[in-house]
Amino acid sequence: MKYLTFAAGLLSATAALADTPELTVYTYDSFISDWGPGPAVEAAFEEVCGCDLKFVGAGDGAALLARIRLEGARSEADVVLGLDTNLIQAARDTGLFAPHAVTATYDLPVDWADADFVPYDWGYFAFVHDRGLEAPADFRALADSDLKIVIQDPRSSTPGLGLLMWVKSAYGDDAPAIWDGLADNIVTVTKGWSEAYGLFLEGEADMVLSYTTSPAYHLIAEEDGSKTAARFDEGHYMQVEVAGKLAASDQPELADKFLQFMVSDAVQSVLPTTNWMYPAVTPEAGLPQGFETLIAPDKALLLAPDEAAALRDPALAEWLTALSR
Repeated sequence: MKYLTFAAGLLSATAALADTPELTVYTYDSFISDWGPGPAVEAAFEEVCGCDLKFVGAGDGAALLARIRLEGARSEADVVLGLDTNLIQAARDTGLFAPHAVTATYDLPVDWADADFVPYDWGYFAFVHDRGLEAPADFRALADSDLKIVIQDPRSSTPGLGLLMWVKSAYGDDAPAIWDGLADNIVTVTKGWSEAYGLFLEGEADMVLSYTTSPAYHLIAEEDGSKTAARFDEGHYMQVEVAGKLAASDQPELADKFLQFMVSDAVQSVLPTTNWMYPAVTPEAGLPQGFETLIAPDKALLLAPDEAAALRDPALAEWLTALSR
């Protein structure tokens, strides 16, 4: 009798597990790290969805699009989380994404209306450094200095691609000359953000390409106020991070539910101190103490998705030419 009771229980549990829908979300590695928002988002969403949320790391942001292109309609992903405005047009052109059903009141520096992609956080790119450093005030001054910097590869990293767009937005046809000047300042080019920031923290460079919000991590999580970001006179390029559902998903309604959850207070309230970015929707409690100490760029730079797509290859060619000399 005990065996029969145990067997019946086991069969019931197995059936329940088989009936639990699974949602697979491709994202960048730092999002699902122990210190990133992934663990908290997974636990909170599973409490309300009656599902199994499965995050899959795929390198840095730009690597996500490359993987989706490679897998095509056969991809196991239901949602891709971690693209940005520089990649939206290229992602849309694949034909692999479907319109979402999300409604939200966004608090972004730009108007947002996109049928396919949902913004969940945003920030400004910046070069982070120790407070004792006499930082340059623009790219020309940086190129003329002896400062050593670490940047990310624009072919695999959204910050790396953002840097290309930053230089192109600020300098236009003079961008190749800026890269020629910066070439000898660059210590190395890493595949992703985590590697680059780690090298900076290890003392391998004076500055690292990151975000104006990065010093908040050190201040809030480590009680260390020694880091800041350089304010550049030509302005700072914005990044708006987005998520989208795949047209081939076998869980389209659950995917929409997840996208709606990403702009809920449950997620938006944890992003500032886990992803260290500004939330796309202002949390009920506001921003954490410490964010008021961050630099505020005098000018925000952002290319429309179609403009960014058109400039990507020329800007990449300029960058590769300068770094190969």
